[in-house]
Amino acid sequence: MPGDQNYHDHFLWRKAISECIETKKGIVSIESKLTLDRIQELILASDFKSHERYRSIYTKRKTLEHFVKNGGSIALAILANKTIIGFAVLDYPNSKERWARLGKNNIKELKAVEVLREFRNHGIAQRLLSHLFSDPQLEQKIVYLTACSWTWDLHYSGLSVQAYRNMLMNLYTGFRFTASRTNEPNICLKPENFLMVRVGQKVPQKNREDFKWLRFGLNNNDLSAD
Repeated sequence: MPGDQNYHDHFLWRKAISECIETKKGIVSIESKLTLDRIQELILASDFKSHERYRSIYTKRKTLEHFVKNGGSIALAILANKTIIGFAVLDYPNSKERWARLGKNNIKELKAVEVLREFRNHGIAQRLLSHLFSDPQLEQKIVYLTACSWTWDLHYSGLSVQAYRNMLMNLYTGFRFTASRTNEPNICLKPENFLMVRVGQKVPQKNREDFKWLRFGLNNNDLSAD
């Protein structure tokens, strides 16, 4: 309802916002709350898919458009020439995954945080996440992420698997994510893989309890998607 405080807060949040970061390669604009028209003006940098030992999860701009069309949220790092050099994506869980059973209104997945190699170590990933998690409606949801080492850019970073893992966990901890145990098959394939969860301050206790069971593929009594 228009008079509801949550609606009002989210309406204000939906207004596009941006900030700038100076790098040796030029000024990078961090933008969120983007419209589909704005995204279609941009070009996704080709370097996201050009490395022999590493390939970004998302390599096409149309994939980012798809998230926005279907109710997801993205934040982008953009150069003056309209090239996307970084992105962060929040979306609903895949309907075939266990997490979707909590109900579309109750949960979201942090699907990706990606910055082009030559623009790393400028705090861009932190700013992308800061924009995403400024949405007040996320305080009513559980947000989770799954991290699997075969998607990490270990070769370029020069870090060990454990050091890279620690770097990622430190990044996400700054946005109130905490490590959680699970028996999810992909995560269990390697000891360095992990699940992290951010529980919004307004999430009902029932949803918290239901999610604890879902981490191990179980139902909590009358657990059902709504």
